[in-house]
Amino acid sequence: MTIEPSASLHLKADRDRSMKRGHPWILSGAVAKVDGDPQPGDTIRIIAANGTELATAFYSPFSALRARVWSFDPTIEITAGFIAETINKAVAQRNADPELTHTCRLIFGDSDGLPGLTVDRYGEVAVMEINSVGIERWRDAVVSTLMKVEGITCVYERSEGVDREREGLTVRNGLAAGVLPAKIYAIEGNEKYIVNVEEGHKTGFYIDQRDSRKLVASLAPGLRVLNVFGYTGSFGIVAAKNGAASVTTVESSGPALELAKQNAELNGVDVGEVIEGDAFEVLRRMRDRRAEFDLIILDPPKYSASAKHIERATRKYKDINLVGIKLLAPGGKLMTFSCSQTMDTDLFQKVVAGAAVDAKRDLRIIRRLGQPVDHPVHLHFPESEYLKGLLLQAD
Repeated sequence: MTIEPSASLHLKADRDRSMKRGHPWILSGAVAKVDGDPQPGDTIRIIAANGTELATAFYSPFSALRARVWSFDPTIEITAGFIAETINKAVAQRNADPELTHTCRLIFGDSDGLPGLTVDRYGEVAVMEINSVGIERWRDAVVSTLMKVEGITCVYERSEGVDREREGLTVRNGLAAGVLPAKIYAIEGNEKYIVNVEEGHKTGFYIDQRDSRKLVASLAPGLRVLNVFGYTGSFGIVAAKNGAASVTTVESSGPALELAKQNAELNGVDVGEVIEGDAFEVLRRMRDRRAEFDLIILDPPKYSASAKHIERATRKYKDINLVGIKLLAPGGKLMTFSCSQTMDTDLFQKVVAGAAVDAKRDLRIIRRLGQPVDHPVHLHFPESEYLKGLLLQAD
């Protein structure tokens, strides 16, 4: 199957610079005109203001993100073979790293040349999310290619969320191919975690925190550890396995805490103290009773889904870091994160710095944290760097 470009999108003279520099997104405000009558997901040519053909892309008429690039080769044909070749290239890159043979992000959207496609692997299970009309058009090719990857026997789909809605697509969750195993696990080093791909957050596990879990393992011995927004308990479990003096986990979801307890048992450690409740309220109660911790991990959910939410998100990130900093023992360490794509690294650091000023504490950045190797940041696409983190040490 081949989809030949039936239309072209012409860029405004003052809005084609980023495309010429390799950025794969075209916003609606950059469009001068569209020739033809492209439908959602149709392949189109991208034309510079001077008439130069720049790229092959797919068209999304319902989204402010009007087109996304398949290839900066404007002569390329988009076929099922192209989709398969691009997937297989990403798979080969992961397979070259022995740490990524079981649990990893197999496909990371634009960074892997597949805009709007995320695939996480848990052994024989691939969990797929489609949030663009371009990938939607090639869904069957994606599923069939994934099922041919060595070791994968099942593809489960979790296509939902605001990004999909913006593309004019409806929710689709369920088995796409194969048979879902009764038990699915994420495996990292010597740790093993139960994964609920049907109902869990994201695809069931936060693969993107692999590197930071390793860091916790090296920091934890002898420390009093507070894991906030604990979800499946992975940070606390790593801390407990590596000699933490105590572990406290805070999570608003009762089912997630039950899963954390099961994961602790699976890994042969005591889950420690688990507290179900709103993180802001729980931490304020801890502050009021003058609780102290030597290592605090703040990994909140995405507070900003778009630029219009950034002000509200900034307040929430500041509030949670403010109360977290107040709970740090002298010399204690804070590991704090933002997974909001619209909050860049500089803004996040400013927010945390503001929290430290209000808390009247001096802190030093001793390490910057971020995405692991299977979440590559494309050099010309800085938006792919969504996970920002800081490891700070208090006075």
